[in-house]
Amino acid sequence: MNFIRGVIGGQAPGPQPSGAETIQKLCDRVASSTLLEDRRDAVRALKSLSKKYRMEVGTQAMDHLINILQTDRSDSEILGYALDTLYNIICNDEEEEQDETIQKQADDLGAQFTETLIQDPEHVTLLLTVLEEFDFHVRWPGVKLLTALLKNQGVQVQGIILVSPMGVSRLMDLLADSREVIRNDGLLLLQQLTKGNAAIQKIVAFENAFERLLDIITEEGSSDGGIVVEDCLLLLLNLLKNNSSNQNFFKEGSYIQRMKPWFEVGDDNSGWSAQKVTNLHLMLQLVRVMVSPVNSPGATSSCQKSMFQCGLLQQLCTILMATGVPADILTETINTVSEVIRGSQVNQDYFASVNAPSNPPRPAIVVLLMSMVNERQPFVLRCAVLYCFQCFLSKNQKGQGEIVATLLPSTIDANSISAGQLLCGGLFSADSLSNWCAAVALAHALQDNLTQKEQLLRVQLATSLGKPPVSLLQQCTNILSQGSKVQTRVGLLMLLCTWISNCPIAVTHFLHNQENVPFLTAQISENLGEDERLVQGLCALLLGICIYYNDNSLENYTKEKLKQLIEKRIGKENFVEKLGFITKHELYSRAAQKPQPVFPSPEQMLFDHEFTRLVKELEGVITKAVHKSSEEEKKEEEVKKTLEQHDNIVTQYKDLIREQDAQIQELKEQVASMSSQNEQMQATVTQQLSQIQQHKDQYNILKLKLGKDNQSQSCSQGDGSQVNGLQTEELTQLKEEVEELRKQHALLQTLLKDKDALIDSLRLEAAQPVEASARGSENTELLKELEVLRSQSQSQSVEIDQLKTEKQELVRKAEAGSSDTVPSSAGSLDTAKLAELESRLTAQTTETQRLKEETKSLVKSRADLEQQLASATSTVAILQTEKSKLQTEVQESKKEQDDLLMLLADQDQKIHSLKLKLKDLGETVEDEDDLDTRDQTDDDDEDEDDDED
Repeated sequence: MNFIRGVIGGQAPGPQPSGAETIQKLCDRVASSTLLEDRRDAVRALKSLSKKYRMEVGTQAMDHLINILQTDRSDSEILGYALDTLYNIICNDEEEEQDETIQKQADDLGAQFTETLIQDPEHVTLLLTVLEEFDFHVRWPGVKLLTALLKNQGVQVQGIILVSPMGVSRLMDLLADSREVIRNDGLLLLQQLTKGNAAIQKIVAFENAFERLLDIITEEGSSDGGIVVEDCLLLLLNLLKNNSSNQNFFKEGSYIQRMKPWFEVGDDNSGWSAQKVTNLHLMLQLVRVMVSPVNSPGATSSCQKSMFQCGLLQQLCTILMATGVPADILTETINTVSEVIRGSQVNQDYFASVNAPSNPPRPAIVVLLMSMVNERQPFVLRCAVLYCFQCFLSKNQKGQGEIVATLLPSTIDANSISAGQLLCGGLFSADSLSNWCAAVALAHALQDNLTQKEQLLRVQLATSLGKPPVSLLQQCTNILSQGSKVQTRVGLLMLLCTWISNCPIAVTHFLHNQENVPFLTAQISENLGEDERLVQGLCALLLGICIYYNDNSLENYTKEKLKQLIEKRIGKENFVEKLGFITKHELYSRAAQKPQPVFPSPEQMLFDHEFTRLVKELEGVITKAVHKSSEEEKKEEEVKKTLEQHDNIVTQYKDLIREQDAQIQELKEQVASMSSQNEQMQATVTQQLSQIQQHKDQYNILKLKLGKDNQSQSCSQGDGSQVNGLQTEELTQLKEEVEELRKQHALLQTLLKDKDALIDSLRLEAAQPVEASARGSENTELLKELEVLRSQSQSQSVEIDQLKTEKQELVRKAEAGSSDTVPSSAGSLDTAKLAELESRLTAQTTETQRLKEETKSLVKSRADLEQQLASATSTVAILQTEKSKLQTEVQESKKEQDDLLMLLADQDQKIHSLKLKLKDLGETVEDEDDLDTRDQTDDDDEDEDDDED
C-alpha cells in the first residue's frame, strides 16, 4: 500500500525505480493481492501511468486487466479503472499536435495492441457483457474502448460482434440510455460498427434503429440541432447507402414522410451556422441515397412517388427558389431535386410547373438555365444545374418537346425569355464552358426522340442584319470550322452526333452542306497534338454516323462513296484508330461511371455520361460499316430482307396459332357447357320417367277401384227404392267427403305458408342442416296427403257418374211405367222422387264441379310446393356439407388443444423439477400458490386501507 501511495502521491527518498519496474511491480500486485482494495489501488496506478508509459503498460498489464474484468465484476470502480487503462493503451489520441512520424508510430502501436486483445474473441464478448452494467463509470469507458477497437481493427471486431449472441442488440440498447454522454458515444460506436458491413447494417435497422434515430434528431432540433444530429445522420447514411434491404425497410416504415420537416426553412435565411449547413447537407445526402441512380429502378421509382405524395419534393423546390440560402446548400439541393425527378413523369411535370418568386414569375427551369450559362456563377453550381436539366429530360418526351418548341418560329415569344433562347445564347457565347453546357443540355432534349430531332431541323437563326437566317445545324458546323476552343468544339460535336444518330433526315441535311464532309476528312487526316486527338475522334464518329444512318438519298454522298472517300483520304485503319481516341481518353471512363457531371475543374469538363453510352453503342457498328464492301452490304441487305420476310411469316403463324388457340379454347368451353346441359337433360328425363311410372301406378289403382264400384252398382240395381236410398246415402257421404276435402285444403294452405317460412329460415340458418332435413321429410308427407286427396276426388267423380247412370235408369223406368196401368198415386210418387233426385243430382254436380276446381288449385299448390321442396333439399345438402366441414375443423381444433395441454403439462413438470433442483441448491423459490396468496393478502390490505379512508 505504501509503495502504491508513493508511486501515486510523491517521491520517496533513495534511488527511484524506472517506469517499467514500477509497472511490473503494479502488475504483480494486481495478480497476487487478495484484498480487493489493494488490487483497485494497483489498477488505479496503472491507469495514471498508461498514457506516459503506453508501451510498457500495454505489454505487461493487458492480461491482468482482462483478468480483472472477468473476476472482479462485482466492483464497478475497479472495472472502470481497468477499462480506462485499456482505452488509454489502445486509443490513438488524434487531438494532440504531434509530428507525422510520431503519430504514425502511435497508430501502429494502437493497432498492435488491438490485434493482441482481439486474438481471443472471448475478450470482445467479455466487453459486450460489461456493457450491460448500468453504472456510468463502467458503461462509458466500455463504449469508448469498443469504439477504439473498431477504429483500429474494424473488420475483425465486426466479425466477432456479429457472431456474438445478442451482441448487436446490446449495443443498440445504448441509444435508449438516459445519460446523453453514453447515448452520444453510443452513436459514434454504431457508426464504426456499421461501416461497410451489410449484415450488421440489416440487424441494426431491424433493431428499430430508424425510429430511435429519427426521434433523437427531432428531440435535438432537426437541422438546427448540434453535433448529435450530425452523428445520427451519419449513422443513417451508413445504414442506407448501398443497402437495398434497409432502403426498402425505411420506405415501407413510412420514414420518408418524417424527413419532410427537416427542410422547412423560414423566410429569413440569413446567418446560417456552420453546424446547420453541415446537418442540412447530410439530410440532403440522405434523400439522394434513397433515389440514387445506382439503386434498382423499381425501388427508386417507389421512393420518388412517396417523396412527391408526402410533399418532400415541394419542400425541396421551396428551398431551391428561396433567397439567402448558402451556395453549397443550394448546389446540393439542386442535385437532390435532380435525382428525385429523374425518370419520374409525375415529379417532372410538377417541377415544370414550379415558378420562381419573381416579377413577373418565371419557370424554375428558366431561372436555373440562366445560372448555368452565366460565367460568373460558381462552377459546381453550374454543373448542378446541368445535371438538374438532364434529369428533367430523362425519359420525358413531353418535356423534350416543350424545350424544343421554345426554339421553333411559331412559338417564340419576344416578350419573355425561354429555355430555348437561353440554350442558343449559351451555345454561341464567348464562354467555352457555357458552350459545352448548352450543347450537352440541347443534346439531352434530343436523346432517343426522333420527332424532336426532326423538329429541331426547322430552327432558324438570325446571324446579322441584312443576311438571311441560317439553320441551327448549319450554324453549329460554321462554329466548328472557325477553330474555336477544344471544349466548345467537343460540345458541338457531341450535340451533332446525338442529333443525327438514328435520324436519316438529319444526316441528309448535314451532308447537304458541301463543306461539312471535306472539313471532317481534313480534321481526321491531319496529325495534330494530344489536345486535338479527342476532336479527331469525335469527327471520325460523326462521319461514321453519316455512313451508318445514310439512306443514300444524296447521290454524291451515298454510303459507298463516303467509304471510298475515307479509304482515299484517310485510310480505313487510320480512321478506326482515330475513332478509338474517344474511348482511350482519360476522362471518358470517369464520365461513364455515373450520370452526375462531377469534374475537378472546368477544363476537364469534356464528356457527358449519356454520350459515352452512345459511343459504346456506335463504335463497333461504325467500324464494321466502314470495313464492309458494297457486295457485303448488298448481301447483308438481302439477308435483312430475308430475315424480315421470315419474321413476317413467323409473325403470321404466331397470329394464326393464337387464333386457333382461342378457337380451341372456345370449343372446349362449348363442349363443357353442352356436357353439362346433357347431364341436366339426362337427369330431367330420368325424373320424368319416374313421374310417368308413378302416374301409371296411380292410374292402375284408380282403375281397380272403379271396377269395384261398378260391381257394387250392378248389384244394387234390382230394387228401385233401395237404389234411391243408396243414392241418398252416397250423396250424403259425398258431401261429407267434399267437406273433408275443403278442410284438408285449408290445412294444406296453412302448412304451405309454414313451409315457405321454413324455407326462408333455412336459407338464413346455414348452421342447422338437421332441422332442414326434418322439414324436408314433413314436406314429403304433405305431398303424399295431397295425392290421397286427389285420388278421393277422382273416386267422387266416378260416383257422380254412377248417380247420373241411376238417374237415367229411373227416367227410363218412369217412362215405361206411364204406359202400364199403375195407380196415379204411384206415378205421381215416382215423378216426385224423380224431381227430387234431379235436384239433388244438380246440386251434387255443382258441388262436384267446385270440388274439381279446388282440386286443380291443390294440384297447382302441390307443384309449387314440390319446387320449393327441391330448392330446400339442395339447401339442406349444402348445409350438411358445411356441417361436415365444421365438424372436421372442430375435431382438428380438439386435437390441437389436446396437444397443447400435453405440452403445458410437460412444461409444468419441467418447471416443477427445476424448482426442486433450485431448492436442493439452497435457492429460495416461491411457488405460484404462495405468490397468489401473497397477492391476495396485498389486495386485502389495500381494501382495508380503502375502507379506512
